[in-house]
Amino acid sequence: MLRKLEPDDYSEYLSAYYAEGIRRFGANWRYADIVTVLLALAVDLKPKSYLEIGVRRGRSVCTVASKAPTCDIYMFDMWVANYAGMENPGESLVSSELDKVSHTGKRIFTNGNSHSTLKTFFRQNSDLAFDMITVDGDHTRNGAIEDLCDVLPRLKIGGAVVFDDICHPKHRYLEDVWKELVVNDNRFTSWSCADIGYGVGFALRKW
Repeated sequence: MLRKLEPDDYSEYLSAYYAEGIRRFGANWRYADIVTVLLALAVDLKPKSYLEIGVRRGRSVCTVASKAPTCDIYMFDMWVANYAGMENPGESLVSSELDKVSHTGKRIFTNGNSHSTLKTFFRQNSDLAFDMITVDGDHTRNGAIEDLCDVLPRLKIGGAVVFDDICHPKHRYLEDVWKELVVNDNRFTSWSCADIGYGVGFALRKW
């Protein structure tokens, strides 16, 4: 999937890392990040609706779309220029990337701060719920809490929420946020990988 997309330094690093891990360890290699988690969830859940906070160049949305090409995708980002030292062109690039993975579903782009745009969106779409949701936006403690609190009520029973960077060295508190709001909530069954990289967690809603 990554080879189909417009390359950047990080995607090229990831591709090389995956290849080396498989070369060394084969089927015994235990590794997870947001890309591998989203691939697995999209294969198993076959989502018809997906919401993502923190889209950037579209790698994650394309991961989901590559396995669920008819899925309706709702994308929230500020598309900050030169984010993380790389070009961040916005909607035009993301749309062209989605074309490369044969996505045919609805594409809804919302540009702006998620702490205001999400609330407006949900007021205007009060009955909308999602099969999969990814939260990878505001990495401050309070910002991450707000994003999760805004989207968790909109996750369908049987759906999955993904939370990135739970062991990021600059945002150590994100793992605590994940545990407080999701892992310790008995509505969800959860799994986390914090052994390598920046970590990722996902949870399925039981009721």
